[in-house]
Amino acid sequence: MSEQNLQSQTVQTTGHAWDGDLEEFNNPLPTWWVYTFYVTIVFAIVYWFIYPSWPFGKGFLTGFSNITYVNKAGETVSSHWNTRALLMEDLNKADEMQKPYFSKVAASDFNQIAKDPELSGFVLSAGKALFTDNCAPCHQQGGQGKLGFFPNLTDDDWLYGGTFDKIHQTITGGRRGYMPAFGEVLNADQIDALANYVASLSGIAHDANKAVTGKALFTSETAACYYCHTESAKGRQDIGAPNLTDKIWLWANVPGADKAEDKVAAIRNTIATGVNKGVMPAWGERLSSDQIKVLTVYVHQLGGGK
Repeated sequence: MSEQNLQSQTVQTTGHAWDGDLEEFNNPLPTWWVYTFYVTIVFAIVYWFIYPSWPFGKGFLTGFSNITYVNKAGETVSSHWNTRALLMEDLNKADEMQKPYFSKVAASDFNQIAKDPELSGFVLSAGKALFTDNCAPCHQQGGQGKLGFFPNLTDDDWLYGGTFDKIHQTITGGRRGYMPAFGEVLNADQIDALANYVASLSGIAHDANKAVTGKALFTSETAACYYCHTESAKGRQDIGAPNLTDKIWLWANVPGADKAEDKVAAIRNTIATGVNKGVMPAWGERLSSDQIKVLTVYVHQLGGGK
């Protein structure tokens, strides 16, 4: 092989060397890579002109791209491209797609909606979105609620009733559950007796003698528990007084206690301190009547509707 061929095959270097023999190669970049790099520069420049980009004075370059949408006041607004305007545009498109279904919901009664496969599918989709945005922060994503704070919507135990009409009334007007603190009017022995009686209603281990005393107090004018919970202790849905015989608990954390005495203690604490946190806001002024109707059917089908 000639000396010229040997030189042509010799790898070029930058002339830099370290430690005597460590050299820096001068290999050219692949052509495709170079052109791709140039394309990205051109793309960036075009993007800067179309969409919001660099700070400029007290503002920024807004770009030439515009979006037209209808705001919450019903006004048509044209704005430079931005994520908020894009969201509003997407919501407008979604509203247009849902309008025919909401119209059908408005024209149908609850039973018709539940039996119509098309409307049921819409309720499952739109209702889930409405529930996630407005109800899930309290009742949890699946409607299972939170013991001590928010009712479980998936069982068949309803404080105010689980029919379509009752659920609709609850969502529209809200609810305010309340039980007075009996620690202010009864002594410790009386509250302990009541707690043992309430425990006996759910088959929880208890002091039988105290339960007898508690039952007498329950139906007496001294404690007057029967006013709200009735003499049979099954509660009154018209005022949201819980059924104390169904072994379903909301305010007293009985399921969280391992020992029988701890379960009785949880009941005793609820009787003594009362309940003043069972507040649900009224959604009648926050959601449209059609949205509330969809939510009503969605909540009803979560598993506990009657």
